[in-house]
Parts: sequence; C-alpha cells; structure tokens
Amino acid sequence: MATESVDVVARLRAAGCVFAEDEARLLIEAAAETGVELDGLVARRVAGEPLEYLVGWAEFHGVRVGVTAGVFVPRQRTAFLVDEAVELARLVPGEPVVVDLCCGSGALGLAFATTLGEKGIAVELAAADIEPVAVECARRNLAALRAPVYEGDLFEPLPTTLRGRIDILLANTPYVPSEMIARMPPEARDHEPRTALDGGPDGLDIFRRVVAGARDWLAPGGHLLVESGAAQANTATAVLAEHGLGARVAESEEYYATVVIGTRAPR
Repeated sequence: MATESVDVVARLRAAGCVFAEDEARLLIEAAAETGVELDGLVARRVAGEPLEYLVGWAEFHGVRVGVTAGVFVPRQRTAFLVDEAVELARLVPGEPVVVDLCCGSGALGLAFATTLGEKGIAVELAAADIEPVAVECARRNLAALRAPVYEGDLFEPLPTTLRGRIDILLANTPYVPSEMIARMPPEARDHEPRTALDGGPDGLDIFRRVVAGARDWLAPGGHLLVESGAAQANTATAVLAEHGLGARVAESEEYYATVVIGTRAPR
C-alpha cells in the first residue's frame, strides 16, 4: 500500500495537483470502498475530473455532502455565506423558514440546518434547482432532514405556502461573467454545469432575477444572502436597493469571500 500510495502521489503531483498527498489518500480509500479500479480513478483525476466526483462527496462547513457528476461542487469560500446566515437566523423568533435556491447538491441548506440543529434550533427547510441531476442529488443529501427539493426555475416551483414566509433565502447564484468561463480551471469549466457557473455579461443576470422576486417571498424582516465577486458588490447592492431591500456587504479575508445581503423591511 505504501508503494501504491507513493505512485499515486507522484502521478497526481506531475499532473499539477497541489494537494497530491491528500488526494491520493482519498482516491485510495474510494477505490477500496467502492471496488472501482484505483488506476482508473487516478487517470480520471489526472485528466482533470473533479476529485469530488470521483470520491462521491465534498467536505463543506463540517459536513460531508454527496456530489455526483454534473452537479456544482460546493466551494469552501461559501462556508462564509452559511456563517452569515446562521447568525441572522438566530435572531428569528421561533423556527426559521429557510429556502436554498439554486441549491445544486443542497450543501448550503444541509450545512445551515445542521449547524443550527447543533445549537438546538430546528428549521423549516426547502430547496430548489433547475437542473434535474442536481435536484436528485440534493434530495439524497436532504432526505434525513425531510426537506423537499423542487425542480424548476428559481421561485417558480416553490409552493405558494412559502410566499411571504421565508426568513432566510440562500441563493448561491452563478456569478462568473460569461467571457471569463474560458479562463476557469478545466475541472470546473469542462465538468460542472454551465448553468451553475455563467452569470451573464457582468455575472449578475441570475442575481437580478432572484432579487426581482425575493421581496414577495421574504417574510417581513427576512434576509436574502448571495455570494458575489468583490468587484460586483456595489452593483449588487444597487440592485437590491432598486427592489426595495435594505442592502449590505459582508466580506471575509479568511475565506476570500464576499456576500451581499438584502433585507425586507419589518412591518
């Protein structure tokens, strides 16, 4: 096994994998657990396939999230969005109503609900995504929480019983400008769904659509949290203000992350 591990590390390092030792360990464990040939897994990783697709999961905000091919891989920087949402949710009286929009694997909703659950706070959670493969992946990840996952475009598939009741709206919308997609790392550009990456000319097309509908779905005092690029934050806050939402920006040097927060005025 030691010789095998050294060989895998060498192949991964030669392919440019920065964390070759960690990736080698995970691939060896995945091969042993699933019965898939190790050499094949390594070859796919060397060819640029995301590690998370090969091992079947991603570590995110302290929880293991199942990930399948064709689903957006949760980024570690997005843990900052979850942290911000948790702090806001703790101010909500009673059981917060939460929706994970553009949910992908359901990672944000899962991490959010798990974190609050550890603090003794239950949540009413739902999620939605336009991609069928993402919906199925999220349903598996959120099954233990009995959280429904709806398939459709943004708010369209949500039940009307949620309208005007959402305390926390998590929306990890795509925010890469279209012309920048070609410059992304191959493992994202060539394997993840373009709908989860491409935010239009300035990266904020989907964000604008979410904001346009958010006020009707948020409860009085409810919050919309969206990750953005630092350079997009001023434009994003202006969009929030145009739609009658209070706007602020939260930034984290630790995560290299920017989160734009829109708040519906309380009654």
